[in-house]
Amino acid sequence: MKKILFVVTSHEDLGNTGRKTGLWLSELAEPYFTFKNRGIEITIASLKGGKVPVDANSCTESHTNPLVKIFLEDDMHLLENTVSLDKVDYHQYDAIFYPGGHGPMWDLSESKENGKLLSDFFNDGKIVGAVCHGTAALLKGMNHRTGEALIKNKNITGFSNSEEIAVGLQDVVPFLLEDKIKEIGAKYWKTEDNFKPYVVIDGSIFTGQNPASGIPLAEKIIEELYSK
Repeated sequence: MKKILFVVTSHEDLGNTGRKTGLWLSELAEPYFTFKNRGIEITIASLKGGKVPVDANSCTESHTNPLVKIFLEDDMHLLENTVSLDKVDYHQYDAIFYPGGHGPMWDLSESKENGKLLSDFFNDGKIVGAVCHGTAALLKGMNHRTGEALIKNKNITGFSNSEEIAVGLQDVVPFLLEDKIKEIGAKYWKTEDNFKPYVVIDGSIFTGQNPASGIPLAEKIIEELYSK
C-alpha cells in the first residue's frame, strides 16, 4: 500500500488583523479523498501536532462542495489530534503533500524542522506535492546534491500575486508567494485566469496554483506513484 504524509499548518492568526486563518479545508479534503479512493494510506501531521486550525471561511456554503461536506460531517476528527513533525519518520512514506490556507505562509515557510523533513523526502527521491499557499512550505527545503534551495531552477506554481490581490490580503501576508518563489530562483508559472486549475510538475516536485488545483494535482501524483 502506498502511503502519503499530509503536512498542514498550526498557525491561526491572520497577521495583525485580529482575524483567524489556518488550513483551507478543500485543499485537504479534495486530495484526501482522491488519494483514499485509490487505496492510498494517509497520515495527517502538523508542525505542532494536535488540533489543526481551520479557516472558517473555507467551511462556508460558498466554499464547500460534496467532498468537503463529507469531510466536515465524517472526518473532522482527523484534524483534532494530528501527528507532530518531530514524530514523523519519512522512510515510512512514498510522498509528502502540503495543503494550503494562509497559515503555511507564517509557520511552515519558516520552519527549520519542516525544511529538514521536506529535504529528506526530496533527496531520497520521494514525491513532494503542494497546493496553493502550501507551496510556501517548500521554501526552506534544500537540494543536497547542489547545496542550493530545493526549488531553485525548478518549475513551480503557487498562489499568484493577482489571486492574493483578488482576495484582498496582499498587504496582510508576510510576503507574496509568487515573488518569493522567483526570489529564490525558481521558475514560476501560473494560469492567466485566476482561481482556475493549474498544475506544474518538475521531476518529483508537483505543485498546484490554487484551491481548484487540488484534485488534478492529486491525480498527477497518483499517476507517478503507480508508475514506479
